Amino acid sequence: MSQSLSKNVLIRLFQSEDMPLLGELYQSVTINKHAVFWWVGDEANWCNVYCAFEQGKMIAKGQVSIINVVPPNRSQENKHSIYVNLKTVPDRENDVALLETIYQQLFRRANELMNELPKEYGTILCVGNDSSEAANNQFFIDKGYRNLYRSYHMNRDLKEPISELKLPEEFQFSHWKMETADEEREYLAIEGEIWPDTPLGHNRLCEHKTNKLWTAMVIRYKGIIVGGLMAWQEQDYGVIEDVFVREPWRKRGIAKYLLTEALTYLKANGLKNAALMVVTTNQSALTLYESVGFHSVSEELRYCINLN
Repeated sequence: MSQSLSKNVLIRLFQSEDMPLLGELYQSVTINKHAVFWWVGDEANWCNVYCAFEQGKMIAKGQVSIINVVPPNRSQENKHSIYVNLKTVPDRENDVALLETIYQQLFRRANELMNELPKEYGTILCVGNDSSEAANNQFFIDKGYRNLYRSYHMNRDLKEPISELKLPEEFQFSHWKMETADEEREYLAIEGEIWPDTPLGHNRLCEHKTNKLWTAMVIRYKGIIVGGLMAWQEQDYGVIEDVFVREPWRKRGIAKYLLTEALTYLKANGLKNAALMVVTTNQSALTLYESVGFHSVSEELRYCINLN
């Protein structure tokens, strides 16, 4: 027997006056478990955020966002990726009618966003949830989403000692603010070389740069960037992302040096913990992160469908 949505439920785009109710929803969703809960971002992003209200309470929220854009002249096998994030209060996790109504809004918006992307590549619509979010995962599986990959969320206590490493003299370390468009293009070209299937794209780079304490750290050899990462603050903890070393310079301690510099930077700015994500099958990266004090705290499952 199919379910129908109660007439008492109102679904609309997020507005500024909803912020206190959003905080309450976040607390209810995350209080007893790890959950992948997106924040709404600034007002320019609220056209991608749909909320459900019942009796003055926010009972669900869905968002959609372009995450990866394939740059020109890549293999046709590469695909853009758009992600959705859909959460309800705990007692409505199995309310399929509620989930479906918001999902249809997200799906419609995802198609609009897809039409803004370069047409020479296909697009996948993806979702990522913590492994403990069984009902939410099942909702997407029932809609035909297939396994994409799994990743670990890792944490590092910044109160613990951080090793001081020495960089070989032929390499130069520096912070890089990417203040010009040419510098951004240079970074994105390297980033796309490292992750051709999931390139960051200019919009996401700009989003990262708006975060508090954002910095890029790079190592150069004879003026050439050979390794790098980005670090910033989210809420009350630090984030490290896009850790890379280009092929000819790997296994020379560059990544470990960058990580210790990032940890030292975040600690110096008063943060108590640092977080990063790594694909579960990337054993070399797991070993590297564990060697500088990170440990796995949760596992995220990602699923996708072909949007076009």
